Amino acid sequence: MVITFRLRADGALETHAQHGSMSEASAALPQGAYTTFRTYDGHRVLRLEQHVHRLEESLALMGRAATLDVAHVRQGVAQALRLTSYPESRFRLTFAPPDLFISIEPFTPYPPELYQGGVWCVTVPLRRENPHAKSTAFIASASAAYRSLPDGAHEGLMVAEDGAILEGLSSNFFAILPDAAGKPVLRTEEARVLIGVTRSLVLEIARTVLPIHTEAVHYADLPRVREAFITSVSREILPVVKIDDRVIGDGTPGAITRMLMARFAELVAREARSVFDP
Repeated sequence: MVITFRLRADGALETHAQHGSMSEASAALPQGAYTTFRTYDGHRVLRLEQHVHRLEESLALMGRAATLDVAHVRQGVAQALRLTSYPESRFRLTFAPPDLFISIEPFTPYPPELYQGGVWCVTVPLRRENPHAKSTAFIASASAAYRSLPDGAHEGLMVAEDGAILEGLSSNFFAILPDAAGKPVLRTEEARVLIGVTRSLVLEIARTVLPIHTEAVHYADLPRVREAFITSVSREILPVVKIDDRVIGDGTPGAITRMLMARFAELVAREARSVFDP
């Protein structure tokens, strides 16, 4: 069950509604910008301030400039945790000025076997109209696309008219393939996708591992792709071993992907901060 609160100007939370899913909760709220994050150890959150700034940036791109106070938001998130007391939680903040809504649900991480064996993704003919703005207007389209995925497919990857693989319905997409000299390069689209918070963190740690090119991998490049993965707050780094009917690399999570997964876990252990800290 998802509980949505409205954060009042005086810092108090008032219960707004209850729904069966985050998609239903978002559909019932005013249209605005949103961001999603999870807890670690029940009360620690990674880069909350970056999520808040992303809300502001998305609204500005939507022509609705407004600001939020990070400390005020942190206090609201802390109150929501105290009121629900889930072992782990997933949050969605929806900013529809002047209101900020805090939706919370119990969170269970994806099963370890998905990370050990990788997942299958399929391509879908969908893309965002305003790609850098995380607008709640896209949630309904993404939800409909998820319902149409074939059984066993974990994620839909949006492909542009030029064949560029842009991003997932709720994730960013990365691929590792050889450059002209045969050395591995990490590639991910930037100009036409959401700049996810997890995506930004992955780029931070990947810069110490291999070169990065912020340009899309095209569908025609898939035979050359050695490794692929998707990223999101809920998934962190999740290996992709098949796209449509094309097996990626040898069909198992690659060594570089597994190294990045380990380094991401180290970043979480080092940087996730309790929302109860002042």
